[in-house]
Amino acid sequence: MKKLLVIRFSALGDVAMVVPVVKALAAAYPEWDITMLSKKQCAPLFQNLPDNVHFFGADLRGKHSGLAGLNRLLHDLRYREFDAVADLHAVLRSLYLRHRCLWRGKRVAHIHKDRYQKWLLVRHFYQYKHPLQSTVSRYRTVFEELGFEVPLWDSDPILRRRFAVGSLSVDCRSTVGRPSAKTLDKHGIGIAPFAAHKGKIYPIGKMEEVVRQLSEQMQARGETIYLFGAGDKEKEVLQEWQELYPNVECLVGKYSMDEEIRFMSRLRLMITMDSANMHFASLVGTRVLSIWGATHPWAGFLGFGQSEDDCIQLSIPCRPCSIYGNRHCRYGDYPCLNIDPKTIVERVMGALTVNE
Repeated sequence: MKKLLVIRFSALGDVAMVVPVVKALAAAYPEWDITMLSKKQCAPLFQNLPDNVHFFGADLRGKHSGLAGLNRLLHDLRYREFDAVADLHAVLRSLYLRHRCLWRGKRVAHIHKDRYQKWLLVRHFYQYKHPLQSTVSRYRTVFEELGFEVPLWDSDPILRRRFAVGSLSVDCRSTVGRPSAKTLDKHGIGIAPFAAHKGKIYPIGKMEEVVRQLSEQMQARGETIYLFGAGDKEKEVLQEWQELYPNVECLVGKYSMDEEIRFMSRLRLMITMDSANMHFASLVGTRVLSIWGATHPWAGFLGFGQSEDDCIQLSIPCRPCSIYGNRHCRYGDYPCLNIDPKTIVERVMGALTVNE
């Protein structure tokens, strides 16, 4: 059996976008043994994929750190056994790994990030802005350069059907004291109000108002709002909302990553920022209303299979100002995130009505 090494480290959201591509590739080429190399914490994303996909978790802050660590990583991978290498990251670390494989005569291809076009996208003087190639599509292009044809289309409902991640069966009705229903029944909505950078986070005060209004609406419908987050600070905020508003439940600390993704698969709708949770919900086929500020879906990071019509954003001259949301706002107050909470609530209720 031929062997393929796929490399992608980086943030959880970026790695999550690899999953549908690797899944489609593995199904189309069962004769290939595929090893997914990423950070250890990304392992739950690659559970329950086809049997010819294996995950290797690198300890980039421990034994695999530095040049000596990368050499050890190559040894641990048995890199000489691979026939081809797909570098989906294209940073110094993956550059070294792929060149070591190239020197051994392996077929190698790497992602082209189109940094210049992304630079133009956030330049205010450049008026001819247009959507860039999606990250999922860029991943697929790398495999095509290696000679693989990946039958993947963002709009294909068969390829987008949800996949089980993890082993725990979570009933999203029983957790709040209601009678249990069939596990796969769609119920409630999820809200993930945080992101890695301030430029991507809808103001917490405004989001609380969204939660308050939705709490009233969802209580009348007999449904629950589930709050997603991570860390003590986020947990403190979300638990406060849980105590203040009926029919609101904070899930922080209750489930592991794979269990949370399974939970998302049973929700009728997710409300997220431009964040990893947007990509997690996308993996299991749940519709996402995403809120965008400093960043823009045209940069190619919209969740797999999601529609730009479900992106809640303002059209203002200074936007987008950042590809990743990590740049300081020139005005200091992020006017791009000055979205009326009522607008978000109306979009949510409209989406729920259509789904019914």
